[in-house]
Amino acid sequence: MNRILVIGAKGMLGRDLMKELQLSFSDDEVLGWDIDEIDIRKEQETVTKIEGFRPAIVINLAGYTDVDGCESNEQEAFAVNADGMRHVAMGVRRCGAKVIYLSTDYVFDGEKDKPYLEDDPPNPLSIYGRSKWKGEQSVLKLAGDGLIIRTQWLYGGHGRNFVTTILRQAKEKKVLSIVNDQIGSPTYTVDLSRAIALLIRKKASGIFHVTNSDICSWYDFGQAILRLSGMEEVKVLPISSGELNRKAARPSYSVLSTEKFKQEIGIKLRPWSEALKDFLSIPQKEMASV
Repeated sequence: MNRILVIGAKGMLGRDLMKELQLSFSDDEVLGWDIDEIDIRKEQETVTKIEGFRPAIVINLAGYTDVDGCESNEQEAFAVNADGMRHVAMGVRRCGAKVIYLSTDYVFDGEKDKPYLEDDPPNPLSIYGRSKWKGEQSVLKLAGDGLIIRTQWLYGGHGRNFVTTILRQAKEKKVLSIVNDQIGSPTYTVDLSRAIALLIRKKASGIFHVTNSDICSWYDFGQAILRLSGMEEVKVLPISSGELNRKAARPSYSVLSTEKFKQEIGIKLRPWSEALKDFLSIPQKEMASV
């Protein structure tokens, strides 16, 4: 029996991943830790706890993901996203385990006019992106067979995200303004969790881009959420990113090519519109309770 450890297990992705791993690896011991069990900012604590648990696989989902907050708290962003990943990688190396790190499309600048490949050079625009890229470098340097999974635009049933925010705002306002100059692929945490399990099963290593299929703008995504929720009476106005005046710059086109994942696994994830429809079929009271 192998031990699989998920760090950041109480987060939006962590909860769905725990369920998926417990199903897919039912003969193994799947354990989830969060901030109450391990503070990855602390090197000695992190290394000692991981080494003592002696897992076969460690999946690090813990991160400081408030993109604008990172601009005001650079030290904390790097402490969690960069140093934290290095501490995890050190602990993993001590016990000969495999490490998996969840990264982001924000490592790219969005200047490319076609989907980003895994070996395209990163050029992050924000502190969040730079801190995540630094975390990637720790995996590549310290973990020989480490796996880095870049994804984007996550939503799911276990935390605040764009979908739940739009649904909440639509109940409070008659008009919503949503940016139409950022393009990506909305990704459902349930689908991403299944993809992670498949990559583990394949013993994949290196960098993989994993998202739901097809692309859209945040504006398109917002309209789809309202349409599928029967709230088309709410008007949606397209605005530019500049009009939001946010602290952190966002890449305008950060579509990730998932061709490598398809070649490795033999499938691609379903279109984001299908995944969204499934997610919105969950009763609202169930969403609110998670």
